Amino acid sequence: MRKNFLALGIGCLLMTGTAPALQASENSTPVSIRTTAEAKDLIGRWDLTVDVNGKTAPSWLEVKLSGFKTLVGYFVAMSGSARPVAEVKFDNGKFRFEIPPQWESGSQNMIIEGELTATGMLGTMTDCDGKKYSWKGVKAPYLKRTAAPVWGKPVNLFNGKDLKGWKASGENQWIVKNGILTSPKAGSNLITEQKFNDFKLHVEFKYAKGGNSGVYLRGRYETQIEDSKKDAHPNSVLFGGIYGFLTANEMVTLGPDQWQSYDITLVGRMVTVVANGKTIISNQEIPGITGGALDSNEGEPGPIYLQGDHQPIEFRKIVITPAK
Repeated sequence: MRKNFLALGIGCLLMTGTAPALQASENSTPVSIRTTAEAKDLIGRWDLTVDVNGKTAPSWLEVKLSGFKTLVGYFVAMSGSARPVAEVKFDNGKFRFEIPPQWESGSQNMIIEGELTATGMLGTMTDCDGKKYSWKGVKAPYLKRTAAPVWGKPVNLFNGKDLKGWKASGENQWIVKNGILTSPKAGSNLITEQKFNDFKLHVEFKYAKGGNSGVYLRGRYETQIEDSKKDAHPNSVLFGGIYGFLTANEMVTLGPDQWQSYDITLVGRMVTVVANGKTIISNQEIPGITGGALDSNEGEPGPIYLQGDHQPIEFRKIVITPAK
């Protein structure tokens, strides 16, 4: 029954203007084959790359069919969390939608316009300040694994002495003191020089009151570190969530000024997060990149990176076990 509904829904999207074309085909010999993209071709997940004054920035889009004929979705801009798209307007191979500001400056809606091409999609993005950027997109990979991982040997990413094996995203403010890796003030993010595919990651961290940081997996998916209230209802942007996408099943934060731990397993898109010894996300799919990602090349290995552009944060143990 569900398949019938889907077929009917797509049919409704394409019905306008179809009858005259069919009638014409009955009375004349067709001279060409229609190549205009259809609405069903837009449905799915898309990894986007935005051209920002000659530099690339990642973005992401998912389009779904709601009911019989309405296209809806989720969108990750160059910053912020995944945001719902109330309706994606589609006509003759082109589409358009708007989303209100989140963390962006400016007061107008962000406008995304695009069209499907033979190799993916391309279009323009008008930000909340009215600035326009071009972008291109490709279908996001499924990242399915056909066999369980075979784990290699654990590797200490932080040696307790210095920043060997790491690089700052800009001017460096990170320091090592008494075996503790610290960002004492808001500044650059810290990124491993080595890249990884599937892995198990153990991280120990401490934040002050009001703290906000994160651990990015493959440089694309943020596991949120935040001074969330212990009695807060779980939310994807609070402690332990995969930012904007996956919500912890309970709040297990120990609060500020306490050493805490994440044990994170990432295989393809499937992630498990154990926080302070409790499993709070169990083998769930990460749909796409989160805000702050380094790139949108989801099919490639990527680094571990620690968010340092918010409040101060400390780490004392960072161990990764890559899959062979």
